[in-house]
Amino acid sequence: MPPKGFKKASAAPNKTLVLDNGAYSLKAGLVPHTSVNPGYDDCSVLPNCIARSHRDRCTYTSSELFDCKDFGELAFRRPVEKGFIVNWEAEKAIWEHEFMDDTAKEGLRCDPTETNLLLTERPNCPKQLQSNCDEIVFEQFEFAAYYRGVGSTFNAYHPWNVDSVSALPQECLMVIDTSYSDTTIMPIYSGRLVQAAIRRLTVGGKLLTNYLKELASLRHYNMMEETYLLNEIKEAVSFVAPSMQQFSKDLERTWKGRLGDKRILDSTIVVDYVLPDYERSIHGYARPHDPAKSRMRRGLQPLQGPREDLLPLGNERFAVPELLFNPSDIGIQEAGLHEAIMESLNELPDALKAGMLANVVVVGGNSLIPGFMERLENELRPLVPAQYILDMRRAEDPIKHTWLGAAQFASQPDLLQQVLVSKAEYDERGSTWLLKKFSGKD
Repeated sequence: MPPKGFKKASAAPNKTLVLDNGAYSLKAGLVPHTSVNPGYDDCSVLPNCIARSHRDRCTYTSSELFDCKDFGELAFRRPVEKGFIVNWEAEKAIWEHEFMDDTAKEGLRCDPTETNLLLTERPNCPKQLQSNCDEIVFEQFEFAAYYRGVGSTFNAYHPWNVDSVSALPQECLMVIDTSYSDTTIMPIYSGRLVQAAIRRLTVGGKLLTNYLKELASLRHYNMMEETYLLNEIKEAVSFVAPSMQQFSKDLERTWKGRLGDKRILDSTIVVDYVLPDYERSIHGYARPHDPAKSRMRRGLQPLQGPREDLLPLGNERFAVPELLFNPSDIGIQEAGLHEAIMESLNELPDALKAGMLANVVVVGGNSLIPGFMERLENELRPLVPAQYILDMRRAEDPIKHTWLGAAQFASQPDLLQQVLVSKAEYDERGSTWLLKKFSGKD
């Protein structure tokens, strides 16, 4: 529900740019003010970065990265840190490139003066960063009208079922957002965050990729500058062990043994990742482990014929995503995801606790790691009291799910007009008033 005290804004344009401004990617789409429900196909996913290649000296802005042919030693400039926009110079260049310039995709190009903007943000964003965002939106882009809201709350506007026509948010919803910057647990009651029960873990996709970079660099090649490649490898071969017991067994099966007591590795877990050379191939691929080929290092391969650089991956495949459940493995003194969920639930009254457990939705890219949902349920179920029903599911598309909830909200003019603030109102009352307005204190 919109914060208390909102009044209907003046007449607004008939389309809204819905923008889920994530740290790794932008989820964006133009939503007309009609009764037609938007869908996942209406959302475009774009890299939220500016990349510079040390090899060809080219600079790639957001979607230009799709045309890159050499991802070696790319240096990334990301405007979002810890979920918050901190570099508006870079973010402004990305928005202009994707939504306003001639380079913009046809379905996303818009004139800000004739378009509303619905922008998502992370919970507990510092006020100074919120104020900077509001000023950029109205004073530099000059959007006709604007609303900034916590992204997770829009998940409550997904209909209970396909036949639902209600504009009201779901009453009880617990959103687990495990994304690039971090992992956040957010209970939502009637469209509003239960502030005291929010829990944030520092483990996200960025940390997992960096940890894999360190492991690969320590054991094989120096890959500390290969962020893009290691992220690609992580997404291709990682999996989550279904339990701590299985995790221990898998560690034993992938242990090479001590010096003088070598063991045969379990080929059902260990894989060889064939690294791309960016001449014949742009992307690498995994294949079953071959001990003979994995011993062939650079310089020992035949001078003629195809050459391969292999990255053997054993316990890295499951030890990296294990940090989501046991961050103490690398010295992070935080609870695991399942423990943090229980901490959040314990802040709620019993009646709300039952409602939240019966409606848990998991979003974010890390939820796509094979075995993640099974492990989360295995860890959480013994902690949940027997009298409660645990109904937990991953969103149909965990990357676009928050965007779609915001698009459902934006497609309902009566709801949208209650929260939009026009540029004329901003010019008259200023940024301090707008901060109070969006926080529900006005």
